[in-house]
Amino acid sequence: MFRKLYFLAPKIAYSFPVQLLFNNFRRNQILILCWIILFAMITGNFGKYLGIPYLFLDPEYLNKVSFTSFFIMGAVTAGFTTAFHITSYINDGHRFSFVGTLPKPFTKFAINNSFIPALFLGVYLYEIIRFQVNNEYSDNTRLFWDVAGLLSGYGVMTFLFYIYFRLTNKDIFKYVVCRIDEKIKSKVKVTRASAMKKLDIARKKQVRVDYYLDTWKIRKVEDTSFYDRASILQVFDQNHFNLVIIELFIFAAVMMLGVFKDYPAFQLPAASSFMIFLTIFVMLSGAFKYWFGGWAGTVGLIFFLVINHLVGEDFFTKRYEAFGLDYKTVPADYSIQALQQLNDSAHIAQDKAATLTGLQNWRAKFGDAKPKLVFLCVSGGGKRAALWTLTALQTADSLTQGKLMDNSVLITGASGGLIGASYFRELKLRDRTGQSVKPYAELHRQKIATDNLNPLIFSLMANDLFVGFTSFDYANLTYQRDRAYTFEEQLNEITEELMDKPITAYDQPEREGIVPMVILTPTVVNDGRKLYIASRPVSFMNAEIQNLHDYQAAKYSGVDFIRLFERQGARNLRFLSALRMSATFPYITPNTTLPSEPPIQIMDAGISDNFGLSDAVRFMYAFKDWIQENTSGVVFVSIRDSPKLGTINPKKGQTIIDDITQPISSVYNNFENFQDITSDLLIGHASSWFSQPIDRVDLQYQAESYVPILQDMDSIRQNSTRASLSWRLTTREKQGIVSTINSEANQKQLEKLKKLLSPQ
Repeated sequence: MFRKLYFLAPKIAYSFPVQLLFNNFRRNQILILCWIILFAMITGNFGKYLGIPYLFLDPEYLNKVSFTSFFIMGAVTAGFTTAFHITSYINDGHRFSFVGTLPKPFTKFAINNSFIPALFLGVYLYEIIRFQVNNEYSDNTRLFWDVAGLLSGYGVMTFLFYIYFRLTNKDIFKYVVCRIDEKIKSKVKVTRASAMKKLDIARKKQVRVDYYLDTWKIRKVEDTSFYDRASILQVFDQNHFNLVIIELFIFAAVMMLGVFKDYPAFQLPAASSFMIFLTIFVMLSGAFKYWFGGWAGTVGLIFFLVINHLVGEDFFTKRYEAFGLDYKTVPADYSIQALQQLNDSAHIAQDKAATLTGLQNWRAKFGDAKPKLVFLCVSGGGKRAALWTLTALQTADSLTQGKLMDNSVLITGASGGLIGASYFRELKLRDRTGQSVKPYAELHRQKIATDNLNPLIFSLMANDLFVGFTSFDYANLTYQRDRAYTFEEQLNEITEELMDKPITAYDQPEREGIVPMVILTPTVVNDGRKLYIASRPVSFMNAEIQNLHDYQAAKYSGVDFIRLFERQGARNLRFLSALRMSATFPYITPNTTLPSEPPIQIMDAGISDNFGLSDAVRFMYAFKDWIQENTSGVVFVSIRDSPKLGTINPKKGQTIIDDITQPISSVYNNFENFQDITSDLLIGHASSWFSQPIDRVDLQYQAESYVPILQDMDSIRQNSTRASLSWRLTTREKQGIVSTINSEANQKQLEKLKKLLSPQ
């Protein structure tokens, strides 16, 4: 037995598949890195917290997971695999010159280069089946069609590529009459240098191969010494033209999809968009290496530095705009002097008076009895927070017979939570104004849980990166149909087109006390201040709590949006744009640029206060005397998508990387804790200037296990059932989020809320 192994080992070691595998790890690290990223994504070892694996394991097309969606995924996976083969063939085929003497050389090369693609396809199928069974509760019939779709797409695309290469690739016998020098002369100098280097390798530096796979047979490599090496090299060299043709075809297809991206039929699954992008990257890297040879890395770095410099000088810079604002007029002055003028005592008094009218109308609804005043504070967290907030508000308002929204005067928060709360507020507004809307219907939860990520990722690839020349009109102004537009249109669709209006459209119902006021607080990237966006100016939010006497150096914590951009059409701002600005998800939803000098960049509101509690305290402080006199106390209803009192994780072994990253990771892992501590201090301190009772009700989405951000985002080893921080949810996650309202802790909080809002 050992004797057989002794003679078998060299045959395996010097077989073509094994040597190609070694060669890829030795010379094609970029290709290997792409495969590693894909393996990490489908297995959940990368991007689990952000929901990235779901895009591959549960792809949606036309708002459903089906045979077609998996067919598309199979097709683009085959496309990436072919790009991998082409790039390997172009870069290293000359190291195995015997292939050039075989019929259909590229096909033979691809068969022997298929270890990694075959392993990926097998793991991909396994992960799909496991995911569909555990998270989507798929039956055998659906599993069959999902797998059939993937394999059919893979097979069809592979067959089309096979036909193309069969018709275009030539073998040694068709090229034997050609001379490489004739071809070299027609090329530029860099190609000549690359070709001559490859010819030298083909003659002197061949990789030993004894056996190769010929479809289903194992064949011994024949002696090729009698072939002219230059002619063999031409066989490899000819395939670069095929690479160019395929690249041009893919670019043309992407541009065509970008033009028609607003039509659902052209919106491919998000994961397929990433695969197409990765395919283009691999093919370009192969072409780059072909043209520049050993200088490819250096030239690539120089190319990146040049592009980076040009982007820094505003070449190629893409600006994402807030729809409704005029970017062609004189930009607003954003400076300390301008902030001082906007926040003078006259402006604050004027804004307080306007808001006080709404408070008085709200108070009039309760007659002689002094009501509890409710602040609704909702946390961010993508689609997860949007669904949880809507579910919590529907349940709490229904159980209190509408008293929750009746007693609420303000909604604050961030990101997805504000989307869910604003949606419910709109439903209540339409119900109270006599429209046939059922605020508590399950349909609304189904709507808001619909996938947003698919069109966003597709728009990023097909429009923002390659096209970006289509436009649309809003408020008599023209804007680009970019990723920001796609997000808002999707948001408009899943909220039944009920909130497609300017922010000032809510001014009257808020003044009349019909619905609570909403103040959105996205973060200004330039200086960390909050941008207060409401239906009317709210400069009183900058009134510092317990400001020191005669202290002039206090920083304004925020800036009022309407006052700052009055001349740029602030009152015409689309409410959906305001929600988008408050829900800027890193790398997915783009940062918004506002028409100021210097230009203001906007990011997610959760950076400064993910729970909205500090903003509610500021509002409370601004009207503390009126609230003291006209209410029986204040109730902070906090709807959180994370547990406030999470478990403290046990200390684990520290690696070198852990030691390096701990100072940063500890900050991110405790980000919400920092904000909770600050909010608790502010609310606790409020008792020093407010004598009425202050109560708190916390409705929390808490899965079976909760892991801090950086510990959960790249791994599923913890088997956490917590929904991902994404704009896409699985069936299991949707059910888990909705059912959390029935937990023992939340039921106790709902009972507490009912008692607080019951007539005294």
